[in-house]
Amino acid sequence: MANERGPSRPADTKRARRALQSLNFFMADMQAGIGPFLGVFLQQRGWATGPIGTVMTVGGIAGMTMTAPAGAFIDHTTHKRWVVIFTGMFTVAASFLILLAQSGLIVTASQIATAVAGAAIGPAVAGMTLGIVRQKGFNAQNGRNQAWNHAGNMIGAGLSGWLGWRFGIPAIFYLAAVFGVLAIASVLMIPEQAIDHRAARGLEDEGRHGESEGGRAEGFKTLLRNKPMLILAASLACFHLGNGAMLPLYGLAVVGAGKGNASLFVAETVVVAQAVMIVASLLAMKIAAGRGYWLVMLISFAVLPLRGFLAGTFIEHWGVWPVQALDGIGAGLQSVAVPGLVACLLNGTGRVNVGQGAVMTVQGIGASLSPAIGGWLAQVLGYHVTFFILGSFALVSVALWIGYAGTLRPACAGGSDTLADITEGAHE
Repeated sequence: MANERGPSRPADTKRARRALQSLNFFMADMQAGIGPFLGVFLQQRGWATGPIGTVMTVGGIAGMTMTAPAGAFIDHTTHKRWVVIFTGMFTVAASFLILLAQSGLIVTASQIATAVAGAAIGPAVAGMTLGIVRQKGFNAQNGRNQAWNHAGNMIGAGLSGWLGWRFGIPAIFYLAAVFGVLAIASVLMIPEQAIDHRAARGLEDEGRHGESEGGRAEGFKTLLRNKPMLILAASLACFHLGNGAMLPLYGLAVVGAGKGNASLFVAETVVVAQAVMIVASLLAMKIAAGRGYWLVMLISFAVLPLRGFLAGTFIEHWGVWPVQALDGIGAGLQSVAVPGLVACLLNGTGRVNVGQGAVMTVQGIGASLSPAIGGWLAQVLGYHVTFFILGSFALVSVALWIGYAGTLRPACAGGSDTLADITEGAHE
């Protein structure tokens, strides 16, 4: 396997950590782009909630089918930086298709292209992070990465809202392109020699989890034999089945009732959630280091039923604050706990990024079905009942997580960073 390097120079590692944080900041808006604004953008052009949800689901399914293969490719390739560069460029270009026309075919093609290109970005960044800081430093660095990512989402959404209000929603596409260029520049700042591609796929520690002689990667069946991984995947699928449609539907509900400007309100929903996610991701990093990932995930699952109750009870402009603050808690905790937990469970197998992709696939099943289910429920039953139903899906996640606590607690105790690991690089 190419590029099996020894320890990198401290200067390279420090530079790579800073570049990772910059990449996570700028790739947030590059990935999201028009995404949070797509619903109101199409609604303004005569689309109903059902078709809007359906086209989002089609894109989600397309991305879902590519995440595990993308993870396998990330495990194999020694050109992870270029994966991020090319998929980022493709994502921005695909988004611009919607500016050309808003026919069903064009919008669907754009959503599919965006989802497929974006399927590799998450595993690629997680793989680069693991290859740079190794397993020991992954929890701390991933926590910082996610904090910067949420900050990028927050600032990008705020700028998008202002630009959409001042110049119209098409201006948001150009902002996404600018962020894309800066994300590419950040990737190029990561020294190639700073990435250990064996560590990046979970082969840093030889002989663990039944690894084959010679440090080769295990077969794909290792994912199916890992019971905690299966429970994690099922719990996340149920959570995202309810969570995926909550943000776009709440924006449609409030804007449709004439209680907010489309661009500014959607931006506000994102800004509130992402601001909370910054704090939540940093807290998740510290809780995982002291108490393990089980508690972090339990809290993240438990907030969705409460969020659904509040969203269904208060469809008001001010409701964005409690509804999206709860979204920020759940998503912020999971953004740290899920990658860290997968990296821990599959350490030594050589299949870490396949595992990341597989979990993203299962998450995608829930997230991709959610807009279609939520959109048609809203069209038939109204927004209030729809939010109650969506929030209740996470009760299954809570039941699974508590019911299998005996199996999950030992497996989820992987946040092993010391206080020094967590605070290292905080000044960077």
